[in-house]
Amino acid sequence: MVQRKLVIKVQMTGDKCRTKALKLAAGAEGVTSVAIEGDDKSLVVVIGDEVDSVCLTRSLRKKVGYATIVSVAQLEESDEKKDEEDNPTPTICYSGYGQYPQFPSYYRVVSDPWPSNCFFM
Repeated sequence: MVQRKLVIKVQMTGDKCRTKALKLAAGAEGVTSVAIEGDDKSLVVVIGDEVDSVCLTRSLRKKVGYATIVSVAQLEESDEKKDEEDNPTPTICYSGYGQYPQFPSYYRVVSDPWPSNCFFM
């Protein structure tokens, strides 16, 4: 997953508005971290996977005050994370039934190099 860093400038008058903005941003889908930055504490910094910046800005406008998108940037992944994605470890699942012999089931993530647009098989 590609993580994005969103910086949104929100017109906030006090601590109550800042708390409300943090709660709204943290509740958005795909958000992993939220912070308030800037000299006047008017910048809401959101980091997450596939965060909808327009939807988040619109909800901040409705609930807190005037908001504008300052920047949207993609964060780079480290080499360790890339290696883990290339070689996923298999997951072992055991059966919960005591009367049957338990054999481990191995699952491996397989990606299709040529995905098809056909959804019917």
